[in-house]
Amino acid sequence: MDGFRERRRATAWLLRDPGAGDSGDSARDPAVGAATRHAVLAAIGDPGSPVAGAATLYRYVSGIDQQARPLDAQELQELGDPMATVFFQQNKYPMTVQDLLAGLPQPTAAAPQSVHLISEAGQIPPGVDLPRDLRFAITRAVQGREVDLLISTGADSDPATTFLQVAAWDQAAGVFNYYMRISPAWVWAGNSWSALASGSRGNGCFDSHINGSVVMKELKLPWINWQSQAATIQLAPDDPLRGNPLYQQVIGGESLELTVRSLISRWTTARLAAVTRDGSVAQPDHLMRHLFTSTTVNLASSATQSSVITTSGGDLALPAGFWLNKDALLDDLALPVGSALPMAPAALYVAGLSAFGFHLEEKASGFSQPGDTFFAFVVPEAAYEDNDVVRQLVRQGVITAKFAACALMLDFTNPVFSPARAQLMAHVPSTPTAVTALQDQIVQAISQAAANLPGHSPERRFAADWALSDDSWPAVFAQRIDDYLGRVAKLISTSAGFDDYVRLAESRRRDFRAMRLNEFELTLPVTNIPPNAPGLQMLEDGTVAPRPSRPSPAPGGTPPSGPPSGKDPS
Repeated sequence: MDGFRERRRATAWLLRDPGAGDSGDSARDPAVGAATRHAVLAAIGDPGSPVAGAATLYRYVSGIDQQARPLDAQELQELGDPMATVFFQQNKYPMTVQDLLAGLPQPTAAAPQSVHLISEAGQIPPGVDLPRDLRFAITRAVQGREVDLLISTGADSDPATTFLQVAAWDQAAGVFNYYMRISPAWVWAGNSWSALASGSRGNGCFDSHINGSVVMKELKLPWINWQSQAATIQLAPDDPLRGNPLYQQVIGGESLELTVRSLISRWTTARLAAVTRDGSVAQPDHLMRHLFTSTTVNLASSATQSSVITTSGGDLALPAGFWLNKDALLDDLALPVGSALPMAPAALYVAGLSAFGFHLEEKASGFSQPGDTFFAFVVPEAAYEDNDVVRQLVRQGVITAKFAACALMLDFTNPVFSPARAQLMAHVPSTPTAVTALQDQIVQAISQAAANLPGHSPERRFAADWALSDDSWPAVFAQRIDDYLGRVAKLISTSAGFDDYVRLAESRRRDFRAMRLNEFELTLPVTNIPPNAPGLQMLEDGTVAPRPSRPSPAPGGTPPSGPPSGKDPS
């Protein structure tokens, strides 16, 4: 076990080695890594441990538990997900993904098994000397027709030693339980509520599952890095993976997108039902941070492969989420925007690759390749997780569409990492508040503060938008977006304008790199823009300017406080 290493941040849920090149928390703080390592080794059979060698389900919630311990009989019986009912409660502990799948009921047409494949190096020709980091994501429906198991494991490593992790939906409890195999045992790493609890938020598996749900960063067409209808991961003709039965079942990431969206919404629905059940929200700031901050992000790109873009080619559609939160403003809130999204001249994109020194780099292996990522112009965009909470808050009447629109239109040209929107969190209550009074209380607090602040302050701008009549705000907001997109369309056709947008994109990538979602160097391109360059923001006139202050990318909003047990706080 001393030789166990994981390169990923999110993969290394429990075991971090400061000397393994991991840039996660344990790499930054050796004491944290040593404490985690000691706790897990004790759970799986450290020679000096009284529980050495036992095939058991242990509890270790990073940030909450000082040491791992076996779950007692009552705790085990309270777990209602398929991993618990099919395996752990029957004293079964599958040690490989093959054993796990073989122990489940056979998939059926109504409850099929789906296998997906991802690799950030998947489009780099085979034979290049660098880690491929191929992973399977496998979904199963066990207790019904809806997916309730999401399994993640290495695809090109020994099944007995590579990571094996499971997010399992517990319908009765309304949570995902998170498990990790560390031979000869399994560890319960917490559940969805643990992601929101003050001690465990941002720790262990909840450094990536920051809001308690499953994660697919590359959620939209072209499903960057996933094998999909848009791209096939390259393997050598004699790659042993071709003979793997799981590889032979791989289907496209476009299918996984639908599953992940459904799973995220399932947890959002259960979470909101729990926290509003008695007519009061115990910690309103935990909900409002999804509206006012970027608790996490997704990654989006052009649907065009960078290698086929030439100076004589047609215009390039950059990801919509780079310009604004289209999903929330145009799709969910249905603002009547008439303008098309700006298109970038292909010649300017190609010139920018050279001018900014775009290349891919994997420092550990020494790999470097000139050019952009396989799909052009990867940037962070507003997360489906955040938008889904806002969408359901509006649908349930906790907030109105106008309130959501006023918040999102504040600094709407910066759909992620907006210090202006985040500033309004100061006016969100953090103590129990009646559901029916929550919105009014926030509006009142912002309006009172606005009276003593300058006109450009976020509070004054929100208050001005809130003063719009109920029948006029959609058209007013849509006109602002139309005007902005029109200005961008003119600027992007110039060399100076396009280059500014490249600098803005790289500024947002730097913010993403500071997040724990940033697991692999090959996820994003590298440029000659200094890593310590000032942060940038988009203005409503379409120009790019220095950002007043740097945001805290994740977790967003006010640090939560929740029950260390990881149970329903309501």
